[in-house]
Amino acid sequence: MARALTLWSLGSLLGHVVSASNTTNSTFDYDVLQYIDPLIGTANGGDVFPGATLPNGMAKAVADTNSGSNQGGFTLDGSPITGFSSMHDSGTGGDPSLGNFALFPYTSCVNDTIDGCTYPKLSRPVAFDNTSLVATPGYFAVTLGTGIKVDMTTAQHTSLFRFQFPTTDSPESPLILMDLTDLSNSRQDNATIDVDESSGRMTGSGRFLPSFGSGDYTSYFCADFQSASSIRDNGIFVNSRATSEAKSLRISRSINGYPLPGGAWIRFNASTNSSVIARVGISLISENQACSNAEKEIPSFDFNSTYSAAVSIWREKLSPIRVSRSAVNESFLTNFYSGIYRTMIQPQDYTGENPLWESSEPYFDSLYCIWDLFRSQMPFMTLIDPATVTRVIRSLIDTQKHLGWLPDCRMSLCKGYTQGGSNADNIIADAYVKGLLDDIDWDAAYAAVQKDAEVEPYDWSNEGRGGLASWKSLNYIPVQDLDYVGFGTMTRSISRTLEYSYNDFAISQIARGMNKTADAEKYKQNSAFWQNLFKPDQTSYYTNGTDTGFVGFFQPKYLNQTWGYQDPLMCSNIDTSGSICSLQNDAAETFESSIWEYQFFVPHDMASLITLLGGPSTFVKRLDYLHDEQITYIGNEPAFLTVFQYHYAGRPGKSASRAHYYIPGYFQVSPDGLPGNDDSGTMGAFVAMSMMGLFPNPAQNVYFIIPPFLESVQYKSPLTNRTSTIKTVNFDADYKNIYIQSATLNGQPYTKNWIDHSFFTDGMELVLTLGRNESTWGTRDADLPPSVSTQSTSGLEQRSAGSGLVHPYNVVF
Repeated sequence: MARALTLWSLGSLLGHVVSASNTTNSTFDYDVLQYIDPLIGTANGGDVFPGATLPNGMAKAVADTNSGSNQGGFTLDGSPITGFSSMHDSGTGGDPSLGNFALFPYTSCVNDTIDGCTYPKLSRPVAFDNTSLVATPGYFAVTLGTGIKVDMTTAQHTSLFRFQFPTTDSPESPLILMDLTDLSNSRQDNATIDVDESSGRMTGSGRFLPSFGSGDYTSYFCADFQSASSIRDNGIFVNSRATSEAKSLRISRSINGYPLPGGAWIRFNASTNSSVIARVGISLISENQACSNAEKEIPSFDFNSTYSAAVSIWREKLSPIRVSRSAVNESFLTNFYSGIYRTMIQPQDYTGENPLWESSEPYFDSLYCIWDLFRSQMPFMTLIDPATVTRVIRSLIDTQKHLGWLPDCRMSLCKGYTQGGSNADNIIADAYVKGLLDDIDWDAAYAAVQKDAEVEPYDWSNEGRGGLASWKSLNYIPVQDLDYVGFGTMTRSISRTLEYSYNDFAISQIARGMNKTADAEKYKQNSAFWQNLFKPDQTSYYTNGTDTGFVGFFQPKYLNQTWGYQDPLMCSNIDTSGSICSLQNDAAETFESSIWEYQFFVPHDMASLITLLGGPSTFVKRLDYLHDEQITYIGNEPAFLTVFQYHYAGRPGKSASRAHYYIPGYFQVSPDGLPGNDDSGTMGAFVAMSMMGLFPNPAQNVYFIIPPFLESVQYKSPLTNRTSTIKTVNFDADYKNIYIQSATLNGQPYTKNWIDHSFFTDGMELVLTLGRNESTWGTRDADLPPSVSTQSTSGLEQRSAGSGLVHPYNVVF
């Protein structure tokens, strides 16, 4: 979409950036930035942040709209703009987050008096010209209905906004205000702002609430202004009135639910053609640090060089993956690379900006939530940016060291709510089994994940696991559990049982590699506890009495080990009863999904699950039913793995077919092109890895093989600098040849329908011959991905040199 819009400033701004792809015709040598559209997901609940930022950057500059779904700040749903702010999250649900300290420009005030401008956020929204939008990595631009052009770029902690006021026949005196509100109007008492009369510098702070967690946080800013016109006057405003007499403001929240409007303003002397550049430094430490950040990162207000630096950083970060552009529609390239781009927007690197404890370790925020991230986003980041994943893992360990627990969700320095299991265990195990051994204290990492399994926190709604007494004695989480040790919403007993089982499997993976044999066996046995909630005679009917035809489903079980009941279709995509499956006290025993979908959530032991569900043929029929009847919804992360679980039943071709059904059917290159919240790039990673043809099963050394959506994919490991390639034979742009007929790996026949992580690190070549019909490739028992119940524990004696750890590639279940 972005490339079809009017690039009103980009060509003159940095022409070489958009033309770089024309310098060569080499298959893999081109500028990927031309295929990134940040506006994908800015409507229809995608909640994507489309503005200017760096990879994992703290500064995130964009226009904010007053939409009902403006979690990412800007939306393309017809809502007008309320301001331009410098901190945002991307793709999250819940309330809007951040959006603190928004700037808003006026060409002039009515009657040339400062009270002639409108100050409250509720009163000042202005429409914008859709055709003026430009969104590219590191850059965002829009023209307001007032004719003011606003474009922006960022450094790590600093935003640079350029306000270009329309040319007029008579001089105008432009005014820019700084608002002390945030996107969700959560500001608490005692926000402050000061404006320096001579320089115009504004500094201030405010205390706000997180969007999906408990506690609060204080944010600080430092804004400087540069213009060819001199400063006319400045001051503060409260509610709808402004004054130049006062230069400082300390403001309460007020008593009516909506924070009292307040802030500062600066006005410039009249000109017929003026522009203003605003530099906004941000910090979570202090106003002084916000100013220091700005002065160090963008000392000269040079817009072009700041943007050029951002482009270079993005180009380097996106360099590991290149694909062939022949015989493929450009929209597929845009879908692919835009998905990759969104995986790198967050989590956000707040290193040096953590006021909660002193540490030399990295600190990452906006882990939103790990229940989502572990499924696709973090595994994909392990490929494209393993150095950042290593720093994220170190941040998780350091958080546990200082706060007592690994976070399951974290935003704005606050603890987010736990949705199910202790899912940091999963991403730590995923990093371990994929060889990220360097620079991580694995003893501390193991102690942290083991604490999740063994110790119940007082408040397990924010961290860790609840119901551990029942887990250890009954080996499941009971419905209506009696738990007086820790406290949380006493719901989700089925999904928590399944997720705790998987978490314990993840822990066993690390324990096995660290030669903690007894622990490895213990947590491996715990990982089978999911079977205790399987009711073999449970049926499933529609509300009209129609039988789905399948018997055997998970069901809740009480403390006395008698069965409870939940309709297997409750909270499914086709449930119209208004059932609640979230964190409410009266919610269901599954989270954000149905028993029908959760019946497939045994990622570590699909062999046992398939047997329990009636064997491969019946399993495939159940999986077909889940998708064909639209019981699952691809806009929610639990659906991701079900697309590829046909591999375990010897039907990899059906996984390929399902992937092609959902992409691009549900993932399109338009503002409303995402089927749900992007959830910090998990949707983007689902698209990218599916289109690459290698999809992960997290916390395991397993990638499912399907034909890539592109003729060939080239991947260069940032760790080893070796290049791996996936090539196809008989690729066709109409995607009729979507079934693998045969494969070779490094020139040798390869029949397994999965591959391990060494493919990405060792520089291999996978060649897939395609056809229009399913074949026998990848269908034998020997070709199936491993399951914990079918594997041995040999290989422990093989250690990586000098590390004292078993090399993850040699660890088997």
